[in-house]
Amino acid sequence: MAETLIAGIVVFVLATFLGVELINRVPATLHTPLMSGANAISGITVVGAIIVAGSGLGWISNVLGFLAVVFAMMNVAGGYVVTDRMLQMFKRKPEAK
Repeated sequence: MAETLIAGIVVFVLATFLGVELINRVPATLHTPLMSGANAISGITVVGAIIVAGSGLGWISNVLGFLAVVFAMMNVAGGYVVTDRMLQMFKRKPEAK
């Protein structure tokens, strides 16, 4: 049991470092397509979190599932906001008459 928890924490920490390094090395022109992909993955995470929250395996899984739904939805909403702001940067400004 303890080995599984430690292995999970190690994988989480390594994935966090890898994610930060990957995002920092992406050029600005690629952020919008990558955000679209990240939003799709977050949508899948929301579905999985809903399944966990409604599985009825105990109050801990319900609480953790609910928190996962909340955080994944925050990620999806934030991703759409960032994508919209990035797309606004590429629109042409109206010409002065």
